[in-house]
Order: sequence, then C-alpha cells, then structure tokens
Amino acid sequence: MTAYFIQAFIYLCAAVIAVPLAKRFGLGSVLGYLMAGVVIGPIIGLVGSETNTLQHFAEFGVVMMLFLVGLELEPRMLWDMRNKLIGLGGLQIGLTTAIITAAGIYFGLSWSIALTVGLIFALSSTAIVLQTFNEKGLSKTEGGKNAFSVLLFQDIAVIPMLALIPLLALPELVEQAQAAVGQAAQQHEELSLVAGLPGWAYGIVVMLAIAAVVVGGHYLSRPLFRYVASSGLREIFTATALMLVIGIAALMSLVGLSPALGTFLAGVVLANSEFRHELESNIEPFKGLLLGLFFITVGAGIDFGVLADNIGPVLGITAGVMLVKALVLFLLALIFRIKNSDRWLFALSLAQAGEFGFVLLSYTVQNHVIPTDLAQMLSLVVALSMFLTPGLFIFFDKVIVPRFEHFENDRETDEITEKGTVIIAGIGRFGQMVNRFLRANKIDTVVLDHQISQVENLKKINVKSFYGDATQPDLLHTAGIEEATMLVIAIDNNERAVELTKYVKHTYPKVKVFARAFDRGHHFELKHAGADFIISETYHSALELGKEALISLGVHPFKAEQKKATLRELELCYKDSLFESWKKKTEDSKYSAHFRELFIELETAIAKAMKSDHFDEQARVERGWTPPPKDYEKEMNKTE
Repeated sequence: MTAYFIQAFIYLCAAVIAVPLAKRFGLGSVLGYLMAGVVIGPIIGLVGSETNTLQHFAEFGVVMMLFLVGLELEPRMLWDMRNKLIGLGGLQIGLTTAIITAAGIYFGLSWSIALTVGLIFALSSTAIVLQTFNEKGLSKTEGGKNAFSVLLFQDIAVIPMLALIPLLALPELVEQAQAAVGQAAQQHEELSLVAGLPGWAYGIVVMLAIAAVVVGGHYLSRPLFRYVASSGLREIFTATALMLVIGIAALMSLVGLSPALGTFLAGVVLANSEFRHELESNIEPFKGLLLGLFFITVGAGIDFGVLADNIGPVLGITAGVMLVKALVLFLLALIFRIKNSDRWLFALSLAQAGEFGFVLLSYTVQNHVIPTDLAQMLSLVVALSMFLTPGLFIFFDKVIVPRFEHFENDRETDEITEKGTVIIAGIGRFGQMVNRFLRANKIDTVVLDHQISQVENLKKINVKSFYGDATQPDLLHTAGIEEATMLVIAIDNNERAVELTKYVKHTYPKVKVFARAFDRGHHFELKHAGADFIISETYHSALELGKEALISLGVHPFKAEQKKATLRELELCYKDSLFESWKKKTEDSKYSAHFRELFIELETAIAKAMKSDHFDEQARVERGWTPPPKDYEKEMNKTE
C-alpha cells in the first residue's frame, strides 16, 4: 500500500509542477503532462514498469472524454454534420491510409503491414486536439468545427479497424474471417459475451447491446436520475454518473466493441436530457485527471534506448507522417473551401497520430499482424508526434494567425460613397447596437471599422459598412466629418479612442463626440480629452441585471427601480469630484489618497441610501417617464 501512495504522490507532484509551468509559458497542459512523464520516467527513473498498467487504466479518460463529447451533440446536430463526417473524415482516412500504405510498400513492408500502419497513422489525437481547442477557445472557429468532424469520424472508424486488423494477419484463409471478427470483438479481454459465437450470433449480440444503450439511455436514465436526485446527495449522483459510464464501457468491451464509441453513443442519447449539465459537471474532473494521467504515462513510457538505436528512422517516419497528414488535410481544406487561417488550423491541428494508435498497435501485436520490434518503434512515432503537437499550435498562434490578420487588414481602404449625420467608429457588438438603433430611427450613419472580417460579416446581413481606420484624419475627412453632427467612438483600443477624441474635438469642435468607455479610468481619460457624452460599456446592463436580481429575490419592482435610480444619482453626484481628484494623479500613483477617500465615501453613501425608503413627492417622479410637452419637436427645430 505504501508503494502505491508513493507512486501516486510522484505522478501528482510531477503534474502539479509541470502543468502550471507549461501553461505559464503558453505551451498548453498536454505538453506539460508529457514533459512531466518524461522527467519522472526516462530521465530520473522514479517510475518504471507500472507505467504500462497505469496507461490501460488512464485510457479510461479517453472513454470519459468521448462521453462528454457525445453529451454536447444532439442527434439532430449529428445528422446535420453527416456531410462533413463522411466527406471530410472519410476522405482524410482514405487518402492518408492510401499514401502511407504506398510508402510502406515502397520501403519494403508487406502490403498487410503497410495497410495496418496506414490505418493506425490515419488517426489523430482527439484528446490533445479537443483539449487544446477548449483551452485556446478555438472550438467555435470554422477550422475547429471541421477538425471536430474529422476526429468524430476517426473515433467511429476505430470499430471497423478492430474488425479488419485480424483479417490482415490471415489474408489467405477466407474461411477464418468470421472467427477473426469474433476474436477482434474480444479486444484482449478475458471475459466476453461473444467469444466463440458464429458470425450471425455475434452480430445479433452487438445489435442488442447497442439497442440496450440507446433504449435504456432514452427511457430508463430519466427515472433513474430523478430517483437519485430526489435523495439530495451529490455524491450519489456522481456515483450514478460514474456507474453509467463504467457500465456502458464494460458492456461494450464484453461484446467486442470500443468502450469509447459506446459511451459516445450514450452521450448523444443523453444530450437532450435535463440532467445533461449535472452529468457533465460530475464527469469532468475524472476525465481531466485520467487524461492527464494518460499523457504522463505516454511520456514516461518513451523508451530512449529504442529511440537512440533508431533515432534516424523514428524522426524520419514522424516527420513523414505529420507532413503527409498535414498535406492531405490542407488539400481537403481547399476542396471544402475552408478559408484563411482556419485552413491552417485544420491542417496543423490533426497532423499527429493519436491515442488510439497505442491501442491498435498493442492489438496488432496480439494478432500477429506487426512484429513487436516494429510496433515499439511505431509507438515512439505516435508518442513523438503527440509530443510535437503543442509546437504546431504555437506555430499557428505566433506565425499563421498574425500573418492572416495582417493580410486581411492589409488592403486598401474602402471608397466611402456615403455621408451621414452620425459617423460610427468601430462596429463591434456595441457599435452595431448603436447603429441599429439610429438607423431604425431614420438617422443616416456612416460605419467604419478596421477589421475586414467584421465588415464582411456585416455586409452579409445587409448592414453597409466601410473598411478603414477611423483614427486616420484622411478617412474621417472622406467620411464627411466636417458635415457630420456626431461621432460615436466604439473602437476597442482605449488609447486610440482617447487620441481620436482629442483630435476631433480640437479640429472639429462643433462635432459632438459620444464615446464608449471600458472602465472608470478610461471614462475619465475620455472626459479629459473632451468627449461630450461617455458611457461605460457594462454600466447600465449591470444595473439592470442587479435590479432584476433584487426583484427575483423578493424586492418589489418599484422599490428595485427606486434603488437602482438612487445608486445612479449618487454616482452622478460624486462623478465630478472623483474626476477632479483623478486629474491629480501622478506617475507613481494611479489614484491619490483623496480619490480613495471619495470612493469610500461614495460606497458608504450608497449603503446608507439602500437602507432608506422614501414614499414622498420624489417617489412620484420615479414612477415613470413624463411624456414630452406639446409642440416639443417644433421647439427643438427652432433651437437648431
């Protein structure tokens, strides 16, 4: 028992040290786990023979990951993805397998071994790619979505591969094919429901097992989860979630199917369940720990002796496999019209071999398809390609993305053919809302933005906008700043927004500048630069949400509105004094002692005001808006 505690401590200690370090240097958690494994395994030698045993256990992290992936996919969404699944995924596996098989035959391998190697290397690492996509926020990009389609098809394709590989060991004996399929179903497990069954019986058992997962998941899971949830014990719900995943994995293993595919199918069935998010939150910690353990064991399992003896072939095969896969993926990206940096993300992210490679290599050795020494060398290729994957993501971030951003924005400014009463600089989510509101009230606007992708997206929904840097005087002149009544500044760069305000108020003092501030400090800077009206981007939405929260917690709507108005009034009362104090800031101190005192005083006044009720004359004013007097518009026109 003591030895287990020490081994567990070593693995956890390595992860705790290496992963935060890798994240701090922008390398990603996967590389951190791999490096931790290499350090405690081949380099220091703290772990050894137990690594292979642990790796089998840690592979369950992949099973859990596919269960969570399935939970994110509603059946209708999966059906909608059928073209990409079959088109992108099918072509990727077919082309990659064909090229690697041809290369293997060229270098002297038998066709069956070459085909097996081609199938193994056609698979990519779902664990690394999806985890990296999540960490870097790439899951929703076009490249990320298409890569996910390919990974999903690859995970499904493992099943026919498990059935095909034994046939490759005995290609000349057709009559043994059904027996070989039965052996494939066993997946080196001692317990099996299909061992020795004829082909037709094996098929029936497999169909029954899949039906049990689908029907049971649809009809039995809800009553079960309701029963468990009624106990109010969170740990029992966690135990139920684990029981579900482990049970399905065990059932799939007993009938010779992939546990990963079985749990993925169960996840898809439960995607519409009201308990979906609870299941996700319960399974997620186990998935993360087991996946981390899996990658540590991969790093610890690298045999530097075999690597040293075959350094040339291993490096050459690794580079060749990654190059071939990247080229095939890039070609498919061209065919399926994946554009710009997404094309590179799609090609680079899937260029490695995957965790299923270890499973299939072990399986091929057991079925006498690939010799043991060759399998060891190919395992190094799989591990090395996975080890290099974070580097490809770094290359994408540091080289590809900046180049495309530069390329996309490095084009001539649009010819501005319109002039309007209001010029809007910046058409992100804030500027878009302002533009919609003004346009709806028949106010002519000219919209400028220096992000070409943003301009193109708006053109697709018939919102006319022009590409160009609004902080450039020439562009403002072309947009008609001299004749405009107002400039709305909603650009994301705080410093440039302040500089633009200064320039416009100095050069065109009659033009009103309405600006969006990021925070209180930016608000003061814009005010100091001369902006006529400034609003902090989250101020009113936060107040409104706070008011609704009070109402939801039982406060009467009128009182909640009154408290919101009181807070706003107090903020306005202190606004000028805070601004005057802010102007006295020094280079050493952003806020002076006086500023801090005023802020504390404001907080105290707000807290005091929130405790008071005032059903007085003032309250009548707060009951609603007073309509404008008659002839209001005529008076306004006279003033103008």
